[in-house]
Amino acid sequence: MTVEDPQKLIDAVQVGHDLDKPQQKQNRLSTYVSMGGALVALVAGVITILTLGPSVETFALVAVVAIALGFDYTNGFHDAANAIATSVSTRALTPRAALMMAAIMNLLGAFVGVGVAKTIADILPDLQGLSGLAVVFAALAGAIIWNLITWWFGLPSSSSHALIGGLVGAGVAAATTVGWDKVLEKVVIPMIISPFAGFALGYLFMVIILWLFRRAKPARVSRGFRIVQSASAAAMAFGHGLQDAQKTMGVIVLALVATGHQAHADHVPVWVIFVSASALSLGTYAGGWRIMRTLGRRVIELDPPKGFAAEATAASILYVAAIGFHAPISTTHVISSAIMGVGATKRLSAVRWGVAGNILMAWVLTLPAAGLMAALVFTVFKIFGV
Repeated sequence: MTVEDPQKLIDAVQVGHDLDKPQQKQNRLSTYVSMGGALVALVAGVITILTLGPSVETFALVAVVAIALGFDYTNGFHDAANAIATSVSTRALTPRAALMMAAIMNLLGAFVGVGVAKTIADILPDLQGLSGLAVVFAALAGAIIWNLITWWFGLPSSSSHALIGGLVGAGVAAATTVGWDKVLEKVVIPMIISPFAGFALGYLFMVIILWLFRRAKPARVSRGFRIVQSASAAAMAFGHGLQDAQKTMGVIVLALVATGHQAHADHVPVWVIFVSASALSLGTYAGGWRIMRTLGRRVIELDPPKGFAAEATAASILYVAAIGFHAPISTTHVISSAIMGVGATKRLSAVRWGVAGNILMAWVLTLPAAGLMAALVFTVFKIFGV
């Protein structure tokens, strides 16, 4: 940026204000939404216990479903930036409008398909009784702890891989069957492929855009892409709901099968879909401002064409993975790598590789770190005889 380009300076300052001004209000909103959600969950839990009959197993089941929805909520505010950071940073949408749009599209996306939920449920196929619930609880606890750590430091790590790492870590600690074939085929391989696909396809898509509009006036192109970027942000949010809400559905189904309330993991009840979608949507509306700064302002300098290219690329990969392969890939990995890919079309040095390196470190650590935390939680349960 130079003094000869004052409009970019004005825009950059305005973007900073767009992200900074509403943070205090959004923090209060997050508190109110969290308290309201906790109250609703408490009432629903009491009703469930009275309906099923008070017992240790019923209390444990309700606790596991509650913490699953808690994870879903943290997933929402942790990953809100995935859908809206680019559109806010380019000023295509205001932060408030972007959060509302993302929350609605997350909710709608959660009702499309349950293939990813079945994949999650197949990771631990032999859970039974209270010990099975303890494994699921420990897995969720490990995932939530890692989510909160990375959120605090503003690192866009993967909530999906935190959950899967938690399931594997708790399963190993409990010496129960782990579906390693599912982990390898549906998690590890897509985890490796999806960031490379995001970077390469984002780069290619941006090159095509640059070629198609090479003779157009930059200001006119920017205005046009600022409009269509609203659609790409909505598509990204829809894909996030399609992917991430299903992961919580799969965990709740695991708990239902373990306690005999459901015969097998091939069916996802409608109420499970609804509560998972609602928790993710509320969490998204609460917002994840720390991570939004990282994706929207620190990786590259985004403009509307770059933002559109990154969002459209990431959304396409999410749809193909969820609907075509039932693979629980990370929305964070995909959008981050797509942002880097479109930024690299300008020049490789346009990407702030130091920040990208920190993000990569969080990616690498997520599976083992969440697994270790889940294993520690389960070990504590064992010490107390659970």
